[in-house]
Amino acid sequence: MSEANTGAAMNVAERKAKTEFNKLQKRLRRNVGKAIEDYSMIEDGDKVMVCLSGGKDSYTMLDILLGLQKSAPIRFEIIAVNMDQKQPGFPEHILPAYLEELGVPFHIIEKDTYSVVKEIIPEGKTTCGLCSRLRRGTLYGYAESIGANKIALGHHRDDIIETLFLNMFHGGKLKAMPPKLLSDDKKHVLIRPLSYCKEKDIEAFAQAKEFPIIPCNLCGSQENLQRQNIKMMLQQWEKEQPGRSENIFAAVCNVAPSQLGDRELWDFNDLQNQQDKSHLFTRLDVVQVD
Repeated sequence: MSEANTGAAMNVAERKAKTEFNKLQKRLRRNVGKAIEDYSMIEDGDKVMVCLSGGKDSYTMLDILLGLQKSAPIRFEIIAVNMDQKQPGFPEHILPAYLEELGVPFHIIEKDTYSVVKEIIPEGKTTCGLCSRLRRGTLYGYAESIGANKIALGHHRDDIIETLFLNMFHGGKLKAMPPKLLSDDKKHVLIRPLSYCKEKDIEAFAQAKEFPIIPCNLCGSQENLQRQNIKMMLQQWEKEQPGRSENIFAAVCNVAPSQLGDRELWDFNDLQNQQDKSHLFTRLDVVQVD
């Protein structure tokens, strides 16, 4: 192939890649915008603390929110926050360098929860419960200290579906991750702007944007292993019947309490008092036909 033809082929490939990226970015922005609108996640005057882990999801969430901040008809503030839990090998310099270059206000919270978890939890036992409680408590406290009234987390649609099955299989509960949540003490509102976004779209976006991803290899906990098993199960289902994951997520958002069995959620005991019994006492005249 001549040099001219090679150059032309490269230009075509570059244009195609740019077109695909633009479609991907628009899809993510549309999904995030719809989730924000559907659940009133962000309102005028909000101060949103965006939690960054260094993974593809939180980088994508920050990028999309910054884009929406520029075009939204409302004004809201974004503050990026990362929690350095002092796990061995964590590259502390990556996120500050990225955020400084981006020009985003940010804070790094340094708290050695890693040592606390290792000291309390026996070797081989799952650390997720204690680790997440310590992390959540620290983030709640920091949000309160800086006056942030919303806390944005990077969980996406696939996380929500996987959590649904984790709770069903291992917790005996029909429970997932809500797109918006009020904390138990009523002080904090958690939002998940990526709730409508597919993980594969986020992966493609993160690769195209070349985010400085911090590998998540610090925790080989049982919960993570269980989540991986469920992820593989869902991927197999999706191969066998494309669109199944979308239907599962739609079901999470379309609950019929009367068709389940939770006696706290639905008053089954009073159904007979609501029953229309008029037909039980209707007399039917019998007509004899010769």
